Amino acid sequence: MNVGEIQQLFEPLFPGLMGVKLTEATPERVVATMLVRPDLCTAGGILHGGAHMAFADTLGAVGTLLNLPPGKRTTTTDSSTKFIGGAAVNTTVTAESVALHRGRTTMVWQTTVRNEQGRLCSVVTQTQLVLD
Repeated sequence: MNVGEIQQLFEPLFPGLMGVKLTEATPERVVATMLVRPDLCTAGGILHGGAHMAFADTLGAVGTLLNLPPGKRTTTTDSSTKFIGGAAVNTTVTAESVALHRGRTTMVWQTTVRNEQGRLCSVVTQTQLVLD
């Protein structure tokens, strides 16, 4: 699958609702952007922690999808998020997810989310289970 095909899959789903825009998707690395809209923020106008986690989870799932053998599917089994900085409303965040482990039964991805200034906002490490 290429970036355009994956993006089309997103549109009617939660990642499409959030506004996730893929810019790169390979078996080793997935990159995307997302506008920090008011409805994705806390009362203070900062990207909500749940939005960070959902954004990162989407990228790790895409990376796993690109590594799946035919007939397999995936689900997240574990996710750990470290919040480091904020991203203000009406700015764009960029996330990069890289494979730490691509095994037969599990895959582990680490995603960094950065604000428009390039400052680190969060680091998310997740495990994806490979299912029949």
